[in-house]
Amino acid sequence: MKYISEFRDGRLAKVIAAAMAREVLTDRNYAFMEFCGGHTHAISRHGIVDLLPSNVRMVHGPGCPVCVLPIGRIDSAIRLALDHDAILCAYGDCLRVPASGGRSLQKVSALMGRGDVRMVYSATEALQLAQKNPTRQVVFFAIGFETTTPPTAVVVMQAAAQALHNFSVLCCHVLTPPAMHHILAAPDGIPIDGFVGPAHVSAVIGTRPYEPFSLDYGKPVVIAGFEPLDVMQAILMLIRQVNRGRAVVENEYTRAVTHDGNLKAQAIVAQVLELRDEFEWRGLGTLPKSALKLRPCYAQFDAEQRFALDYRLVPDHRSCECGTILRGVKRPEECALFGVVCTPDNPVGACMVSSEGACAAHYTYGRFRP
Repeated sequence: MKYISEFRDGRLAKVIAAAMAREVLTDRNYAFMEFCGGHTHAISRHGIVDLLPSNVRMVHGPGCPVCVLPIGRIDSAIRLALDHDAILCAYGDCLRVPASGGRSLQKVSALMGRGDVRMVYSATEALQLAQKNPTRQVVFFAIGFETTTPPTAVVVMQAAAQALHNFSVLCCHVLTPPAMHHILAAPDGIPIDGFVGPAHVSAVIGTRPYEPFSLDYGKPVVIAGFEPLDVMQAILMLIRQVNRGRAVVENEYTRAVTHDGNLKAQAIVAQVLELRDEFEWRGLGTLPKSALKLRPCYAQFDAEQRFALDYRLVPDHRSCECGTILRGVKRPEECALFGVVCTPDNPVGACMVSSEGACAAHYTYGRFRP
């Protein structure tokens, strides 16, 4: 049965590729951004680029939550572990992101002999640690786009209901639409003809938030799943929109995404979290209304307020091109460090660390190594 499925998928991939080759206009070039790092990995892993017409280019976007975290936020997490003796709980990808002074959360815990950093797979694990360690402060390093905001909101509500005074959240959740707006409005950006919209994010927020990109910028958006056929079909749908002079939001991933999204999840998030005035992104700079923080009624669970953290901007490594790669201005292989100094075993930038990073995708699947 497995081989039948693989044969069928391969046959359909050839059908879609043939349709692309037949329908692209030979007198123009197409540039589509896959916003999500999951799509970047699907494209590299399955060799989708090799099936595209030569005048269709895929551009990497900033949809990798670990990659867009600036060094200053990692430094804040390290200070919580070192200076405030907190149990710092973080997702695995966060642990190896380089911070200032050659440090990382992993190195602080393993090499410095102090600082209690724990890897967790969910926000619930962090909450459980606080329940089991009532004499210790436990901080959950909450990162991610809209996909991971509901679990964070839920554990804050649970901590409040339990009066759990030793639990707090370092909230670094960022939002997809503001980043897309910035990419299209940035003076140094590259021309984008349309977006392959994220899957998991859209399952939460729906297709509605992407409508301004069609109306205000005249750019089509096609929401796609992560299977290779999903991605190929979305690219074909973008080609057809561009050829016909259309710019609308289309939903290829109808089996999981609706127009309005998950209303229950949205309501939970809105109850606990609110917009920050501004937030620094790696590569994109400081963007207004682009991230979330805890509402005042949950301020006692806000680690930034509980520990009086002052945020400090820290420049990236001068030779690392992670920032320009996140904006789609450069490709991983255009960074002088890629595959030479910067590898998954010795990452210089966040784009090589995360499982959703563009550099990690290019290196892991061996498509663009020097």
